[in-house]
Amino acid sequence: MPLHDPLVDQFLDSLWLEKGLAENTRQAYSSDLALFNAWLHTQGLSLIQVEREQILDHLAWRVNAAYTARSTARLLSALRGLYRYALREHLIKQDPTLRVGMPRVGRPLPKVMSEAHVEALLRAPDLDTPLGLRDRAMLELLYATGLRVTELVSLTLDQVSVRQGVLRIFGKGGRERLLPFGDEALHWIERYLKEARMHLVHGATEVLFPSQRGEQMTRQTFWYRIKLHAKVAGISVTISPHTLRHAFATHLLNHGADLRTVQMLLGHSDLSTTQIYTHIAIVRLQELHAKHHPRG
Repeated sequence: MPLHDPLVDQFLDSLWLEKGLAENTRQAYSSDLALFNAWLHTQGLSLIQVEREQILDHLAWRVNAAYTARSTARLLSALRGLYRYALREHLIKQDPTLRVGMPRVGRPLPKVMSEAHVEALLRAPDLDTPLGLRDRAMLELLYATGLRVTELVSLTLDQVSVRQGVLRIFGKGGRERLLPFGDEALHWIERYLKEARMHLVHGATEVLFPSQRGEQMTRQTFWYRIKLHAKVAGISVTISPHTLRHAFATHLLNHGADLRTVQMLLGHSDLSTTQIYTHIAIVRLQELHAKHHPRG
């Protein structure tokens, strides 16, 4: 069983205060460090007794246990932060993660839906039901803005300006950005607010898209709803809320948007994170060239 250590909570609290740690990242770091601590327990060690050799031994154990390079890189990131915090608090005399290299993690190209598949998905919800109207508005807004799913399900009424056609979003690290969402998404939001939301709200809530219970929807629930609509639309490829975020970015680039604009809309702090979409756009252009050019 994973073991808990108060040092981990202290480290994560400090990280939240200093950098505005996202809740999903906090949970991932907490889980990773608990599993590492459980492994240490089998070696008769605690977190503050670790030396570089134990870090390397654990990495070798993870390779044998078939952990991915990406998950190991995330663990190392958590460990580096933890031991820098412990060093700063004078709990240890030397950082055991020094001279421990990160595993090479290839950045896979995200799966991107075609524009035809997106249109089919958007048309899938049953518009004769409040849930269907809510889902149609959510899907339209997700594709119109490239929101992260956490940002979408946590939207409140005061974050939406119907008059101006913009969203006010507080993303990772508390960074604020304004997102235009266009006439089509505006139409479905207005229709949803007029015809459906009152049937989902139970009591006072400012959540824009409440669940069937009238509460804030979970990320997992929305993922399930997307899978349901994909099945109705006859889409066989596996998709998720993040797939529509990828589609938003890629389709913008395919239609001439510049990378800096897409970076701002997605809320990426580093342009290199956004550049992956240029590779997808290039692949798509190559496919079009091969299909339509007489020498293709």
